[in-house]
Amino acid sequence: MLTGELLAKVRKIEIKTRKLVEEITGGAYHSVFKGRGIEFSEVREYTSDDDIRDIDWNVTARMGVPYIKKYAEERELNVMLAVDASASGLFGSGREKREQMTEAAALLAFSAIRNNDKVGLLIFTDRTELYLPPRSGKTHGMRVIRELVAMEPKGRGTDIGGALESLAQGLKKRSVIFLISDFLDDGNYEKTLKIVGRKHDVIAFRIQDRAELELPCALPGLTVEGLESGRTFLFNAGGAKSLRAYADSAREMREQTEEICRHAKVDMIDALSDEDLVKPLLRFFRNRRVKR
Repeated sequence: MLTGELLAKVRKIEIKTRKLVEEITGGAYHSVFKGRGIEFSEVREYTSDDDIRDIDWNVTARMGVPYIKKYAEERELNVMLAVDASASGLFGSGREKREQMTEAAALLAFSAIRNNDKVGLLIFTDRTELYLPPRSGKTHGMRVIRELVAMEPKGRGTDIGGALESLAQGLKKRSVIFLISDFLDDGNYEKTLKIVGRKHDVIAFRIQDRAELELPCALPGLTVEGLESGRTFLFNAGGAKSLRAYADSAREMREQTEEICRHAKVDMIDALSDEDLVKPLLRFFRNRRVKR
């Protein structure tokens, strides 16, 4: 891509997401994530104003009176964007999923930078395509967006487990990880998701196309090519029964991903490739506040 074209696309994304950032950072981002990264400050004697859940029972047993552990909020968070660049992201009955994934990542990157947090980027397919360690500042944030817009991945497949392992090795400090993908992965990543989720705050951000959920009309006798596998096969959805079977199969796949996230205690944001991202993000922030 020519430099002029690249800069124009980056600028377009920056302008489009600016208003969205203002909507989701009006206290929502800060209230949900600030305080998740905390460090030990001191141990002091318990008072009636303290939460009994903060009592340090080991120190209490030694001292003979209740003591609590106090924590201080870290001044900045690490926000890591793990973005799926596999070939299935090129699908779109209207807008490509990859375009929406890029916009979601940009929105989160600018939100983090606006809150003086560090932001990093992992672009993955069936391999690690790019890794940028978390840094703060708008210049670094713009580099994250440039890399997303200009990416030309070498791999076609999806390896979510491998991406999570790369993050586990690269991130030494507790981080908020947004895993942005369509989650079309035949591999078993549940165990790795659980392990990484114990140390980091992992949030699954699923982007799908409407046509992946249900077909708008009958499609008899089509030859279809798998974007990731490159294999062709005959696809036949010529009547109401076939359309129902397609929708049922799509629902099973969605529920399987949701079950994996539930078992790993990982929250999920769901969005469609042609959807305004503010609504699903605000819904996520509201649910997070209720949980906390």
